[in-house]
Amino acid sequence: MRCDRTAAWAALQNHFEKVGHAFDLRQAFGADPGRFAGFSQEAPHLFADLSKNLVDARTEALLMDLARECGLEAQRDAMLAGAPINNTEQRAVKHWLLRTPPGAGADADLAQVHATLDAMLGYAEQVRGDAAITDVVNIGIGGSDLGPQMAVVALGAHAASGRRFHFVSNVDGHELDAVLRQVQPDRTLFLVASKTFTTLETMTNARSAKAWFEARGGRDIGRHFVALTTNVGAAREFGITTTFGFWDWVGGRYSMWSAIGLPLAIAIGADRFRELLAGAHAMDRHFATAPLERNLPVRLGLLDVWYRNFHRFTSRSIAPYHSALRRLPAYLQQLEMESNGKRVDRDGRPLGFGTSPVLWGEPGTNGQHAYFQMLHQGTDVVPVEFIAVREPAHALPGHHEQLLANALAQAQALMLGKADPGGHEDFPGNRPSTFFVLERLDPAALGALVALYEHRVFVSGALWGINSYDQWGVELGKVLAKDLAPRLASGDTAGLDPSTAGLLQRLSTGR
Repeated sequence: MRCDRTAAWAALQNHFEKVGHAFDLRQAFGADPGRFAGFSQEAPHLFADLSKNLVDARTEALLMDLARECGLEAQRDAMLAGAPINNTEQRAVKHWLLRTPPGAGADADLAQVHATLDAMLGYAEQVRGDAAITDVVNIGIGGSDLGPQMAVVALGAHAASGRRFHFVSNVDGHELDAVLRQVQPDRTLFLVASKTFTTLETMTNARSAKAWFEARGGRDIGRHFVALTTNVGAAREFGITTTFGFWDWVGGRYSMWSAIGLPLAIAIGADRFRELLAGAHAMDRHFATAPLERNLPVRLGLLDVWYRNFHRFTSRSIAPYHSALRRLPAYLQQLEMESNGKRVDRDGRPLGFGTSPVLWGEPGTNGQHAYFQMLHQGTDVVPVEFIAVREPAHALPGHHEQLLANALAQAQALMLGKADPGGHEDFPGNRPSTFFVLERLDPAALGALVALYEHRVFVSGALWGINSYDQWGVELGKVLAKDLAPRLASGDTAGLDPSTAGLLQRLSTGR
């Protein structure tokens, strides 16, 4: 049964129309001094305060009814049992297996997972011990870029000094050119990350990097290029002899735990990388075993459904108050919008309700001087997620206290507002937010945080009845681009729509 046709969905709609749409956070706190304790919880490696969200105990109870009536627990258990829940591609979804400790599960792939992990981490340690390599250039796109880049930046305080990491994803040659201007062939290691070793952007950049390397006297492709791919034959034809693979049950946006995480392993080392996996595994166990009412990914996924389908909020802002998490919003954009940006259910039937919101954001306090004006006084209500870290990784006096004070103040101001009827300083308040607290930004905490978001995406996708693990919408533009690329050189516009033809003529290099 479709979840929007359940009795629980109807009850939620009735509840929203009666009281939910008029819910006021200030009144809720006034009526319940214990609201903070009731709507916050500990989870592995982090604390979450949900008390500034537009829910009460009745709302959460009805959302739990929806989860149970839609079979959320059975869907979760099917994923964790390795069932082919990616039904359009007939694949299992087992990124969680990549962080399962040896002997902790009966999955047939676990031994191979750890054999590959051990080999990859062994190679990472080898590179870390090679003083001749000063620069690592990761060439990938999508999940082969956003995940490792986000994590390398986030855990920079835990990385060894003396080595620079560069990430090239865009087929725009300006990006690769800017990196190549900074490095030397004999001191650079290129990581070519593409599951199929056919991704257009990645292979275009890889071939250009190889040509640059050879033109400057580089001869040992085998030493300076590594492939993160399942297509070992294609990598060998390229000249690469060192490859690390992964499996078709690892989606690109869920792949930073696999060989795709090699740049991170080189940055922080094998032991720290295993701590990242352990933090994620702790969140996996929480998701698998905690009762729904105290299951943080479940509570967050249900909140997403409440906001998207009943309040009709169309976006969510991510506000990490830690500069090292500056790439987290971009990573979460792919994780959520590529997973749940779907308009049909698992059976291909059109949906009658909204799915993924738009995710966007910047680190605090920069965001306060950019878009927070709209969050406070704009016409649209945008739920905000604050992420704060209690312990800084620097010793500069006064900075961290100001940073944390700003995070607390913004969440408080969004909720309380300020009355100035008819004036320019009228803040409506009652604007929802969630507040996450990490003790410190270390590998275990980052692993837990990312796994939390992964499972949250699963929850909302499961309730919407969609396949969160395919991405057919990515393909159409790629197909059309293959036709248009040679036309830019020839100027041929035959068969094109008038707008595309006119733009092609304007942009054509052959005109």
